[in-house]
Amino acid sequence: MRAELKILEERSARLAARLSSCDICPRLCRVDRGKGQLGICRTGMKARVASYGPHFGEEAVLVGFNGSGTVFFSFCSLLCVFCQNYEISHLGDGEEASPEKLAAVFLAIERIGCHNLNLVTPTHATPQIVEALRLAAPRGFSLPVVYNCGGYERVETLRELEGIVDIYMPDIKFLDPEPAGRYCAAPDYPDVVRAAVREMHRQVGPLRVDRRGIAARGLIVRHLVMPGDASGTRRVIDFLADEIGGDVFLNLMDQYRPCGRAAEFPGIDRRTAAEEWREAREYALSRGLRRLDGE
Repeated sequence: MRAELKILEERSARLAARLSSCDICPRLCRVDRGKGQLGICRTGMKARVASYGPHFGEEAVLVGFNGSGTVFFSFCSLLCVFCQNYEISHLGDGEEASPEKLAAVFLAIERIGCHNLNLVTPTHATPQIVEALRLAAPRGFSLPVVYNCGGYERVETLRELEGIVDIYMPDIKFLDPEPAGRYCAAPDYPDVVRAAVREMHRQVGPLRVDRRGIAARGLIVRHLVMPGDASGTRRVIDFLADEIGGDVFLNLMDQYRPCGRAAEFPGIDRRTAAEEWREAREYALSRGLRRLDGE
């Protein structure tokens, strides 16, 4: 993180002011979080943290040698029915953290020796995160900041993160309104995620790694290949190839399994078959996407 303290102070103040009629995410709940009103994310003025520490299950370019310093935020504004972190995102497992405590967590991640600060499901906690970074910066915090999100982001909020976030890592879950509405109650997700990914790419560009092969700055896109092509994978690959470019770093994830409430939805109540994932990978390569995680 290279943001100057003045920038952090200005952005923190602007984001905090928006919590009185919350418009941080595309849900636009307009609740007054300062008065205890809760919107879809069920988060008030304090962020809620489920866990934190070095994580070795992320992309190799983030894990490096000492792990990616993940901070898992409780609750979510997207709430996919198949979420693999259902207990955290839907049920809110975790504890509230003051800005001071959150800053202490960020500093602890750096002391442990992690290569980056990996903010998992940060969208609804963006004001609290920037405030914590403002407190941590004068105390020496300097890790690259990873914004690890579901892709359901307001461009207006992302612009407040320019110069603060080093690595954007959004999911692109669907580019079809029908499954986005069915599985996430967000039929606007396709338009929202397209605009968000374009803005992220504008800010940080393609992924760049240091001489050790560890991510330093740029865009990483994740796409979960779902059974029966519920995720519309070819449409996602086409968008990336046509609008973001062949140098985009893409993780085509093959680990889908029916979690959360997925068993209630025929078609996504089974694992993704190995052949379905192989077909997705072959199509990505055929469209000129060569920077595939694991290749």
